[in-house]
Amino acid sequence: MPYLADRTGTSDPTRALVMVLFAASCLLSLVSWYTTQQGMALYLNPWFALLASLGIQTALVITAWLAGMTRERRALLVTVYVCTATVSIAFSYVSLYTWFSARERPAEIERKLYDALGASAMKTDQLLTASAAEQQKHVLALDEMTAAEKKAGYISRAQDADPYLARVREAVAREARTYNSAYREAPGEGLRYTAFDRYSSLARQSLERIQESQRALAAWRANRKPTDVSEKQIRDLESLIAAVPWTDVEQALHSGAIEKPSLPGLASYADRTSSTQEDLLVAFDELANHASGRPAFSLALAAFIDVVIFLLAWAAGPHMSGPSEQRWWVAGAAIDGASPQVFLRGFLRKMYPAAGGGVCVAAGQLTPGEQQLCLALSNHRLAVITREEDGLVYLIEENTHQSLLSALATPSFSMRAAAPGTPTAA
Repeated sequence: MPYLADRTGTSDPTRALVMVLFAASCLLSLVSWYTTQQGMALYLNPWFALLASLGIQTALVITAWLAGMTRERRALLVTVYVCTATVSIAFSYVSLYTWFSARERPAEIERKLYDALGASAMKTDQLLTASAAEQQKHVLALDEMTAAEKKAGYISRAQDADPYLARVREAVAREARTYNSAYREAPGEGLRYTAFDRYSSLARQSLERIQESQRALAAWRANRKPTDVSEKQIRDLESLIAAVPWTDVEQALHSGAIEKPSLPGLASYADRTSSTQEDLLVAFDELANHASGRPAFSLALAAFIDVVIFLLAWAAGPHMSGPSEQRWWVAGAAIDGASPQVFLRGFLRKMYPAAGGGVCVAAGQLTPGEQQLCLALSNHRLAVITREEDGLVYLIEENTHQSLLSALATPSFSMRAAAPGTPTAA
């Protein structure tokens, strides 16, 4: 009894899963297209970037699926995909790196400036602390010298190992010599006592100025934050360092001219991606010099998307196009003007066990379409032509026979019976 095809039946679940993979590759392609377009827009006109990225992504998807669906010119298709994917990955990397940098780089630059200013402030604080400690010794020594001059006299004649105190003794003695030579040196509140007392007061005032700078610097360090405006941070520290009594510090440390702490320049700690083209240059420079962290992650993510698209197409392509045997029996069914499932059922009915094992089908019983199917199987070494007592037969390869049976067990559409004489539906 002939059968007609009923297209309202169930579908192949494998094909449904393949369609899900196809949808997944399309979604990934949209992501890859967007990142490629954003990367190209850094150098090209937005419209040029849009058209170029669409062309690149279309070529990627088509070549990936063609490489998975056909064996013809597969090497050429893979080469085209690799070349196209290289361009896509390069611009996608730039886009992703710029996107990540826009959120992370300002914080990094602020932290670097914060640390650089902290280093300058620390060096200044070390100089102030050392000079304050030394100046306190000078104040105590001058107070003792003043008291000793009042009580015993002749203090300015002594030598002192401390350069600062030695200069004070020399200054007092030189000042005393400018008076009348008849002026006699003696204990009491005389000329030399007054000079020592004056230098003691000057040393105390110098110590107060140094300590005032220390307090101002400590307050600045306590109140500053990395998120403060960079220009304000530099300007505030510059004012503090300029207000430091460096002459007092040099005299207290008696080490000659002191190298003042240098301040970082604002240009050295600015985000130099002021134009979109600089983003592209910075991205590749970071990849070349610092191939880790954000650059490596951006490149890996850009490559991952295009590689996964290719792998999805490669894996799902054969399922999408169907095996070669399926295309052959569909073509044979078209020659006979029958449904592929009806054609396959009739072909399997003509198979019988071979004498030496396996299955075979008599060549004389084949329809024109079945004959073409057997010839295709024979050309691909999936069937062998041999002669038996009844004539020529085709010995069908075991896996091919199982594939045909499996295809009939899970048809793309079911069949229903029709009255005798009713033509079959193609």
